[in-house]
Amino acid sequence: MALTSSWKLILAAIVVLGMWASQSTARTLPDASMVEKHENWMAQFGRAYKDDAEKAMRFKIFKDNVEYIESFNEAGARPYKLAINKFADLTNEEFKASRNGFKMGSHPKSSKVSSFRYANVSAVPASMDWRTKGAVTAVKDQGQCGCCWAFTAVAATEGINQLTTGKLISLSEQELVDCDTSEDQGCNGGLMDDAFEFIIGNKGLTTESNYPYQGVDATCNTKKESSRVAKITGYEDVPANSESALLKAVANQPVSVAIDAGESDFQFFLSGVFTGECGTELDHGVTDLAMEKLAMEPSTG
Repeated sequence: MALTSSWKLILAAIVVLGMWASQSTARTLPDASMVEKHENWMAQFGRAYKDDAEKAMRFKIFKDNVEYIESFNEAGARPYKLAINKFADLTNEEFKASRNGFKMGSHPKSSKVSSFRYANVSAVPASMDWRTKGAVTAVKDQGQCGCCWAFTAVAATEGINQLTTGKLISLSEQELVDCDTSEDQGCNGGLMDDAFEFIIGNKGLTTESNYPYQGVDATCNTKKESSRVAKITGYEDVPANSESALLKAVANQPVSVAIDAGESDFQFFLSGVFTGECGTELDHGVTDLAMEKLAMEPSTG
């Protein structure tokens, strides 16, 4: 009887220990898979950490972000997709601090032109993609420099220049970062109004190839700056709070736009039509190819 009881105790212990081992394995396997994802991601994007403590911290952020991205894509509730990109080990606050450099200021400037040039447009196409019209250069990456204001102003200028002259020329964002410093603050942010003012006063911009993007604040290279290839004569605001006015504007030319890009979905956006949350804290400048500004036609003389 004693022997039988002993075997029962041993068997019970084996069963309990086996269950604990199984539960432990079940808990660690997902983490092991995530560790592998993190290691692969680090190799893909050349990410390195100064010590184990930083790596552990970044892994936790990475894990939380990946779980959100995968959950979002699996749900399929929105017409756009997210991706595990090079920002996957950054918190949303860190991402915004390094990328979103639009600065509205406490007293936004009034429009340069009181009228709206497309006010009387009555018909707009069902769709418009300025990329297919040859008015948009290839995607550019601002890196860690918060100069989105320069990129959106340059893209709008590139677009109107192409529509007017028939030539699509990649223009220099670095020229704005280095030389447009009376109001704008380079990698610390700026406003597309001030960028347009600079382009007008400077009588144009030089090319990207002549004054290439470095992603850091530097001293203005006046020799390179003097080689101007594209001009604008002015700019104006799209009427505020009017989707119909914006539709008319975008149907006729690329438009410089400021948006609230603070949500995580912007951080991990991959493709599709964005229909996520849009706030009112404007912090990022983009170009609507699809705060709206129209760059006016350049001089062709």
